[in-house]
Amino acid sequence: MLLPNVLITGTPGVGKTTLGKELASRSGLKYINVGDVAREGALYNGYDPEYDCPILDEEKVVDELENQMAEGGVIVDYHGCDFFPERWFHAVFVLRTDNSVLYKRLETRGYNEKKLRDNIECEIFQVLYEEAMLSYKEDIVQQLSSNTPEELEENINQILKWIEQWVKDHNP
Repeated sequence: MLLPNVLITGTPGVGKTTLGKELASRSGLKYINVGDVAREGALYNGYDPEYDCPILDEEKVVDELENQMAEGGVIVDYHGCDFFPERWFHAVFVLRTDNSVLYKRLETRGYNEKKLRDNIECEIFQVLYEEAMLSYKEDIVQQLSSNTPEELEENINQILKWIEQWVKDHNP
């Protein structure tokens, strides 16, 4: 049976991991957190002291995920999306969060002032939504509001309906 690949992207702190894990548990699709894959495989090519984080080796990540993506049935969670092959995804969901909510979430994570400010600006200027729109066909990219537990539940239900319809359409 053919199963879709779904990308969940957005600024850090918008709820990608919470949504992705819950979707995987309810849909039976496999959940992949790119940050975890990079950590486990040491898929880095340096360290960024300004943001206090390792620098992802995008080519190594793509190589690492290629076989799983070809099989289908994968939910990928990552804040960037322009380096993934376009052919990988059947749907791209960009989570958006109000700045006041996002600020509190990132502050709780202990982000330094520059990292916090830059991520809030990234959200204000819709950087990741624009990146998704430039990287994939417009008709597979959707924005979802991610501020409250109620919105999380709505997003899960909406994506589950999309997955169900996709499976029906692609498995005659």
